[in-house]
Amino acid sequence: MTFRNLHSDIVRTTLAVLFIGILITASFWILRPFLTALVWATMIVVTTWPLMIGLQERFRGKRAPAVIVMTFALLLVFILPFSFAIATIIGRSDDIVTWSKSLATVTVPPPPEWLEKLPVVGSKLAARWHDLATVSKAELSERVAPHAKAMMSWLVARAGGIGMMLIQFLLTVIISAVLYASGDTAAEGVCLFARRLGGKPGEEAAILAAKAVRGVALGVVVTAVIQSLLGGIGLAVSGVPAAALLTAVMFVLCIAQVGPALVLIPAVIWLFWKDQTLWGTVMIAWTVFVGTIDNFIRPFLIKRGADLPLLLIFSGVIGGLIAFGVIGLFIGPVILAVTYTLLKSWVSRDEPEQGQVSTEDNGMT
Repeated sequence: MTFRNLHSDIVRTTLAVLFIGILITASFWILRPFLTALVWATMIVVTTWPLMIGLQERFRGKRAPAVIVMTFALLLVFILPFSFAIATIIGRSDDIVTWSKSLATVTVPPPPEWLEKLPVVGSKLAARWHDLATVSKAELSERVAPHAKAMMSWLVARAGGIGMMLIQFLLTVIISAVLYASGDTAAEGVCLFARRLGGKPGEEAAILAAKAVRGVALGVVVTAVIQSLLGGIGLAVSGVPAAALLTAVMFVLCIAQVGPALVLIPAVIWLFWKDQTLWGTVMIAWTVFVGTIDNFIRPFLIKRGADLPLLLIFSGVIGGLIAFGVIGLFIGPVILAVTYTLLKSWVSRDEPEQGQVSTEDNGMT
């Protein structure tokens, strides 16, 4: 091969790689508004695919009725609850404004006796409460005003983002319906692409990634159900009002990986406020148990869905949540699963023994 031909090949290869890079960048830029919905739809379809196949079998092998049922189910799960919540917030907006204005006229009662008896922080909390109870209404209004303004600003900002959230949910449902209808073709394409990139280990990594998504979804949802049910039982037994509603709130918080503590801790405070010291103490222990049980249940369930090391799963869930938010719960384990599979395949690949001569080498000697 002459120098001119070699130079021509290098230029052609460089231009081809550059052109492909431009196409990938442009495609990413065009699809950027839909990426979040596309990722969520992919996670949902991969997780619920066995359920969709079961529905298809019930409809005598017809895909269209199963897709319609699954799409309506997603609409019920995603769109209707948030639409109801938004309508409730808008309908009670006047009450929220009136409540925020009435904070300035609130009279803070003296601290209860049990507050000072709490270990470690009791005396400090009681002293702080006493300071608030002795200030005048004008001073209290001056202290509360910045916090009320900040709260209203936060609500307004979130209200602006709720509309975009609904659009993303609607896009997620639409993309999910398309993936349900053509899921077999999409899965085959992903496997072919993975095999083209990494051979058989690449295809195995793609399959393991799907199992990781399904395992994480199983772990997150089942863990949220267990935590919210246990928390609801504790609320009902201890006599906290509206236990069913608070259980539903805990379920949403657990799905969002916030945890049930935002409901259980105020319930504990309310019990002590009502001088139910025994039940308050019991609820403290129950809150610690319910709030930490997810650290054991979630990794166990995820490992059942995907045969991966427990440390890898835990790192993927926690690291993905910190790096990407709630969707990182699925992205983190998937990325680590693919990396782990490819790295394991590369490390365990057999090297030719020294002195072993291939057929081509024999032909050259």
